Amino acid sequence: MQKIQAGMAVELEVERKADFGWFLTDGSEDVLLHHNETNEGTELEIGDSVTVFIYHDKQARLTATMKIPDIQIDRYGWAEVVNVKRKLGVFVNIGLSKDILVSLDDLPNIDRLWPEVGDRLYVSLKTDRNDRLFGKLATEDVIQEIAEKAPLKGVRNTTVSGNVYRLLMVGSFFVSQEGYRCFIHESERKEEPRLGELVEGRVIDSKEDGTLNVSLIPFKQDLMGEDADVIFTYLMNRGGAMPYGDKTPPDEIQFHFGLSKGAFKRALGKLMKEDKIYQEDGWTYSSDRK
Repeated sequence: MQKIQAGMAVELEVERKADFGWFLTDGSEDVLLHHNETNEGTELEIGDSVTVFIYHDKQARLTATMKIPDIQIDRYGWAEVVNVKRKLGVFVNIGLSKDILVSLDDLPNIDRLWPEVGDRLYVSLKTDRNDRLFGKLATEDVIQEIAEKAPLKGVRNTTVSGNVYRLLMVGSFFVSQEGYRCFIHESERKEEPRLGELVEGRVIDSKEDGTLNVSLIPFKQDLMGEDADVIFTYLMNRGGAMPYGDKTPPDEIQFHFGLSKGAFKRALGKLMKEDKIYQEDGWTYSSDRK
């Protein structure tokens, strides 16, 4: 029999029954299998062999469960973040009655890049010198082993989504729902996504090695719509009139709207084409003021 070790599934023998469950043994040490940790309808007898997963309960005692998680030591899977503790790290649910900690030592140094509740991390398990279980983030080598090779043709401008697993200064990496390894260059995003965050973008290139380059920046026509919404909201918050138009200097446009002069003019053109605004003497007005 395998040694009783936290983080692994082992086959043990039922040694004796107690009011609250069964004690299982490997011949040298035993561990409790609580009634709550058995599969529904299971009947055990002394001498039976049973496969269980070993972990620590909330009192830090070794305990067994027949509800064996996919994520184990040396076995990876996606786990949802269920709690964030800034002094400890983040806790993920792998299907046990106790959540597993991913230590702050393995998380980004910048707090805003930490995973949030609902994000997903690709993890396995590891133990420290005291045999305590922790979540272990997948390395790039692990991701490359599980990633599917994306086709070279037919994927450009298609939409892909997935959870971010790696953050670098030059960009972010995620695994798409199809299993493709995707890279977002820093120039192809408005802000850096969090570790574990679900992102969605469009494919801008397909590489020979089967990876995809992805942009989180919308097409120009989509950006124009966003910019037009920003300008029109600003205009209406001023009562339908603002002292900015085609002739406004670029630095003023950047200061008030965060847009380039070209993007500002394209957005104004869109709003005028939709008959939402008109310009007069260097001012822009909402059409309902005519």
